[in-house]
Amino acid sequence: MNAADYDAWYATPRGRWIGETEYALAARSLAAQPGERLLDVGCGTGWFSRRAAADGLTVTGVDPNAEWLAYARAHGPGIAWLGGDARALPFADASFDHVLSMAALCFVDDERQAVAECVRVARRRFALGWLNRASLLYLDKGRRGGSGAYRGARWHTAREVRALFAGLPVRHLCVRSAVFLPSASGFARALECVVPGALPWGSVLVVSGDRLLG
Repeated sequence: MNAADYDAWYATPRGRWIGETEYALAARSLAAQPGERLLDVGCGTGWFSRRAAADGLTVTGVDPNAEWLAYARAHGPGIAWLGGDARALPFADASFDHVLSMAALCFVDDERQAVAECVRVARRRFALGWLNRASLLYLDKGRRGGSGAYRGARWHTAREVRALFAGLPVRHLCVRSAVFLPSASGFARALECVVPGALPWGSVLVVSGDRLLG
C-alpha cells in the first residue's frame, strides 16, 4: 500500500472514526498540555502526528520509510519530520515531554529494544499502541500473516505488551483498549461509549505510564 492510499483511509467514515477513537484513548492516557513536546515514533504518513499538532502540541515525527516521510512532510507543515529507527532513536535522553506510537512497534524487529528507546527519550509520559490478538479485528485481518496494511504485523495480548516493559524505569503502567467493533456501524459507535477501556478486547491496546528519571 502506498502512502497516499493509506492516509486516504483515514478520510473515510470508518477510518476517521477508528483513527479518532484510537487517538482519543492515547490522548487521555498522555494528558498532554498545549505547547508540550511530543515524539510520534513510527509516524508513517503522519496522521496521528497531525492530529496531535491540531491539539496544540509541538510534534516531531520519526519513521524509517523515506516515501512515507515525504508524504508526511508535504501534508504536515509545522511538524518536524525525521528519518530514524525506533530501535535507536536519534535523540538524547528525556528529549520529549511525551512519546506516542500507534500500531507501529508491532512492525519493528526487537520490539523490546524499541520500547526501551521510547521510554528513554520520554521525560514525562508515554502511550504506545499495539494490535490486539484478542480482538475481532485480528480474526478478520490478522490471521495467516495478516492482510492489507496489517500484513507482517505482530499481534499481542495485554499480558504480552505489559511484559515488554519489565525492568524499564517506568511506573503506573496502564493497559487500555479501544475499537471493540471495527465495523464503525452505529451500534459499534454506541458500544464504544459504554464498554470500559479496561476490557482487553479492543482492536488496539495502548500501554501508558510515567518515565522514572534519575
